[in-house]
Amino acid sequence: MDLNKITKEIMISKEALAEKTRELGQAITRDYEGKEVLLVCVLNGAIMFMSDLMKEIKLPLEIDFMAVSSYGDSTKSSGVVKIIKDLDKSVEGKNIIIVEDIIDSGLTLHYLIDNLRSRGPESIEICTLLDKPSGRKADVPTKYKGFEIKDEFVVGYGLDYAEKYRNIPYIFVLKEDVYS
Repeated sequence: MDLNKITKEIMISKEALAEKTRELGQAITRDYEGKEVLLVCVLNGAIMFMSDLMKEIKLPLEIDFMAVSSYGDSTKSSGVVKIIKDLDKSVEGKNIIIVEDIIDSGLTLHYLIDNLRSRGPESIEICTLLDKPSGRKADVPTKYKGFEIKDEFVVGYGLDYAEKYRNIPYIFVLKEDVYS
């Protein structure tokens, strides 16, 4: 795979991702000292981020996974959220941190928060690697944010286009002719 043919620009380096993940893990560790945490990974995009993030959290923690979809093979959210895989564990009474790869429209996360809140957790917070506020359609209070990015379609480090490019260890802007 020749990444030069598909890369418009490298937006966030492997080193910057590691440093920001370390900072977020330290903040979560401080904020939840003496408590247990359940990290809920939103599949598939957040898997690499969560894998690295949980190594930086120095607390007793559990993990679980949800798969939701609002994109399909498109570069824009459809606004229709579908749960593809639900949690395996009960969240009742737990301190949940939803680990997300990117917040764009906010519609998927807004739906997810409402869904999880109805299950009786102690608390729910959001940790997102990327925040794209220019596309926001629903307000989602986000306690832990990695990087605020401009309105570009990005891939790498778990983020994909048509299930490709998740394995690239940095985040880059995909050339438009690849997906248009």
